[in-house]
Amino acid sequence: MPNTYKPQFTEKTLSSWAIFKRSLGYFRPYLFYVFLACIAMVVTALCNAGTAWLVKPALDDIFIEKDATMLILIPVAFMAVSLGKVGARMAQNYLMQYCGYKVLEDLRDELFAKIIKLPLRFYERTQVGMLMSRILGDVTSVRTSMPALVMIIRQIIIVIGLLCVAISQNPKLSFVALVVMPIAFYPFYYFGRRLRKLGRDGQAKSADVSIVLQEILSGIRVVKAFCTETHESKRFDKENRRLLRISLKQGIASEFSSCIMEMIGALGISMVLWYGGMQVIEGTATPGTFFSFVTALIMLYEPIKKMSSSSNDIQRALAGAERVFSIIDSDEVLIEKSGNVVFAGPFRELQFENVDFAYNETSGNVLSDVSVTIRAGERVAIVGPSGGGKTTFVNMIPRFYDPDSGTIRINGTSLAEYTLDSLRHNISMVSQDSFLFNLSVRDNIAYGMSGVTEDDIVAAAKAAFVHDFVEKMPGGYNTVVGERGVMLSGGQKQRITIARALVKNAPLLILDEATSALDSESERVVQQALENLMVGRTSIVIAHRLSTVLNSDRILVMDKGRLVAAGPHAELLQTSPLYARLYAMQFNLQNEQMAQ
Repeated sequence: MPNTYKPQFTEKTLSSWAIFKRSLGYFRPYLFYVFLACIAMVVTALCNAGTAWLVKPALDDIFIEKDATMLILIPVAFMAVSLGKVGARMAQNYLMQYCGYKVLEDLRDELFAKIIKLPLRFYERTQVGMLMSRILGDVTSVRTSMPALVMIIRQIIIVIGLLCVAISQNPKLSFVALVVMPIAFYPFYYFGRRLRKLGRDGQAKSADVSIVLQEILSGIRVVKAFCTETHESKRFDKENRRLLRISLKQGIASEFSSCIMEMIGALGISMVLWYGGMQVIEGTATPGTFFSFVTALIMLYEPIKKMSSSSNDIQRALAGAERVFSIIDSDEVLIEKSGNVVFAGPFRELQFENVDFAYNETSGNVLSDVSVTIRAGERVAIVGPSGGGKTTFVNMIPRFYDPDSGTIRINGTSLAEYTLDSLRHNISMVSQDSFLFNLSVRDNIAYGMSGVTEDDIVAAAKAAFVHDFVEKMPGGYNTVVGERGVMLSGGQKQRITIARALVKNAPLLILDEATSALDSESERVVQQALENLMVGRTSIVIAHRLSTVLNSDRILVMDKGRLVAAGPHAELLQTSPLYARLYAMQFNLQNEQMAQ
């Protein structure tokens, strides 16, 4: 398989309509709730128009005609309209919030489901903070698209209703007021484009802040060790200041949009006050007609301003959606390809045939023309200088990487033909990075396995020399180990990962320098646990200390990506100059340490 993953995937620029249409598609499962929200929206709009219409009879019949009946009916009608407006608006807002958050949940699940299935090459070239920003930040923007659209439709209906009231009260005055109406729509176009660009820039910069934050906090031990707290604070402050500048530009653009709408509204009302006041003075209009009209006009410009605000929300949603869909749709970001053959065992042999592999096009091969066969029940060690390709070799077996050329087979079938689940369930790996989740000891041991009993967990813990120190913990097996197992020592964490491998009970075992990060005392205990783990399994062991692999059935010697020698220890001392030199170096080092 060729190397297809680039350091940064290309973000496709889509049209606003295409992004918006796709965003709305996520609301399809909740159309019934959207329909109910639209009914509530229409009721709200009609109640707004009703409020403006009631001003005329209130002034003319109550204050001028002094009609006692209207004195009762108009306030009751006003309260009924207000209650209807409040109830409908609450229903609409609740329904749209519900739909928005359900869409947020669905889209976040879809995005995470793709990201978690991407191959290791993607993670090696993509910053974790950026991915967190996409999942937690950009996805949030998409949920506002439908509520913002419904809000715009509601304001349009309100505008239409109020226009009907205004025109019915005074057609000539309506014409004067509506002269400035076309100007009011200019901010939609100009500021909409401006805010989408700023929204895209702001979300990108927010991702940069997340990247820096995640990197600093993940490496806090190094930061403390090198006393770089002040330096890292300045680095974070620099990124945070850039985000602030973009946020300020967004705020200014949004405020300018509102201010322009305000001024356009003020211009229209000023013209109405002058012309309408002249009509009342001349006796061609009643005060009630005039104030009903003015009320409708004042209420008319408010929804237009809200339309501008909702338009801004949509632009921000489009900017976030564009970044989310760039991952979901990217041709460069492909999930791991699984075969359709289920590997059910038993394991008979593993074959590497002329395997070549490079991490990218510019670097040289990490593995070159590697051919070897490992049979069931063998304990095979891999040794060689740093950078020789040992870890890459073992990472090819569970298909963390696929070869650029050549073939890897288990039981005569290419790895690419097996389903990933069945292949990886039959391989156990214990590496020098003993990663634990922020879960209990029990959950970490049973991680990824179904149907595991308490007896299975305890038996594995005893074989890995975990049981004794866990029993002394306040919560026993229910003790939460903290992020990355921070509550435990290195040796304790490693033994829990060994217990995890025992519970998995896979026929093929890979040990990648599983004791390299431990002190001598911890190493002895862990080595005993590893011996228990290797019983009855085919084992492939990478070890930095040659003393741990002397009893292997075969030792593979790798150098610069090539398999340069293979055989038992005694034979390699005679036939492999590289192996003899490595052994002599460690033997002399051990003698020096013993002499001290």
